[in-house]
Amino acid sequence: MLIVSAKDQRAILSVHEAIDAVSVSLQEFSAHRALSPIRTFLPVQKGNGTSIFMPSLVEATDSLGLKFVSVFPENGEKGKKTIYGVVILADVMTGEPVAMLEASYLTVLRTGAASGLATRHLARENARSLAVIGTGAQARGAVNAVTAVRSIDQIRLYNRSQQKAESFAAELTEQFGTTVEVIVAATADDAVSGADIVITATNSPTPVFSAQAIGAGTHINAIGSFRPTMQELPTDVIARAGKVVVESVEGALDETGDLLLPIEQGVFAPERIYAELGEIAAGEKHGREREDELTVFKSVGLAAMDVVVAKAMVDKAKALGLGVEVTL
Repeated sequence: MLIVSAKDQRAILSVHEAIDAVSVSLQEFSAHRALSPIRTFLPVQKGNGTSIFMPSLVEATDSLGLKFVSVFPENGEKGKKTIYGVVILADVMTGEPVAMLEASYLTVLRTGAASGLATRHLARENARSLAVIGTGAQARGAVNAVTAVRSIDQIRLYNRSQQKAESFAAELTEQFGTTVEVIVAATADDAVSGADIVITATNSPTPVFSAQAIGAGTHINAIGSFRPTMQELPTDVIARAGKVVVESVEGALDETGDLLLPIEQGVFAPERIYAELGEIAAGEKHGREREDELTVFKSVGLAAMDVVVAKAMVDKAKALGLGVEVTL
């Protein structure tokens, strides 16, 4: 079995390669050529966290595996990461476990890649300004992917913790230099007002900005809400969006309050979900069609993305001589 650490993963796949892998996985899923059952959530009361189990099979890429990941929001107070996990891959011909990958970095990479893919198809071509609500690992992955597909020259950050926002701003300034202006906004509304693209990456149970702060033509990547009780986006934003896109209609309607709560309130309906992202990536449905269109990509994650990205990593790790072989 090949063990691939987060450190090795960072040297293996580029953001563009991850976006391409996610595109393949979502196209296969939307074409009903992949198996990704609704994931299993286990609430862990002692640590105030959630453990998630996600199996998937994507035969087109010989990707068979399971991701186990835990999200413990209070870990920062203990000097630990919010997300921990592993992905285990098996041989599609024999079922033999062949690789194990650290999953927190992989999760950040593939979640960011999904936002990059959505931005490629749904954001305006001339989008230049990016607002980011939340400054954790998922936000970093999404910023990297969005800036890979659009020529962003301004990033506005907001976090409830000014210190965390300032720290993230310093990281981005070091990363982009003078090519991107990085601003720490005083409020979430200040960050998103007039922004071409918005990323929300929080664990908030209530909307993180006001609906009136979002103008026409904005594209939103909402990647934080993954439980029915969590709602990052104002109900009115979902209600007036021209296109709401998800990875999996079934998964989104099972898991995210960003859609379930507006449905409960009678201002949105399941049939108003425009498309799965895989359908757009495959050219079966249009992406952005108007400059003034408000578009929303609501991501809850999909195990098909994990196993395809993991398989691409393992194949490339073997070619590069990275990872550690162990015998179980």
